[in-house]
Amino acid sequence: MTTLKVNTIESAPEESKASLKQSVKAFGMLPGLHGVLASSPQILEAYKTLHSLFSDSSFNDEELTVVWQTINVEHECHYCVPAHTGIANMMKVNPELSEALRNRNPMPSEKLQVLHDFTLKLVRNRGNVTEEDLNAFYKAGYEERQVLEVILGISQKVISNYTNHIANTPVDKAFQKYAWEPQAA
Repeated sequence: MTTLKVNTIESAPEESKASLKQSVKAFGMLPGLHGVLASSPQILEAYKTLHSLFSDSSFNDEELTVVWQTINVEHECHYCVPAHTGIANMMKVNPELSEALRNRNPMPSEKLQVLHDFTLKLVRNRGNVTEEDLNAFYKAGYEERQVLEVILGISQKVISNYTNHIANTPVDKAFQKYAWEPQAA
């Protein structure tokens, strides 16, 4: 099993300390992922910037959750699935949506299903989608902006999911009640 160091504010490189203090202020704790990322101030900054940009995209809270969790579940991220379940709860997203995503079940609406399917196709096909895929996405009410914003969400989740796989990041105490194990696709 691989592991990487989970930094504290005290043990982190000097260039990461201010960012970690901001994380504690925002979350009331230091998320383990941020502690791992702190070993490289650049990746910590990149991750937090991508998170902020994606959170401020044109997607509503349900759609953000669909994109994040679709990627997390597909990548089988033991850390991000529970973390984003907790985050979805804080965002007042219907718990049924979170459970559907965690268990690879159908989405509660056709529009969210299309977003889920499109996100999966982008991840699985490394960005190669067909004209038919795009047309289905547009027919559901999404636009070119959202195509690009899904790619932004994937960019953020690649950093966290891949890091957590290598680091074997322990799930934060606040999210342990949402522990998750991958199921067969």
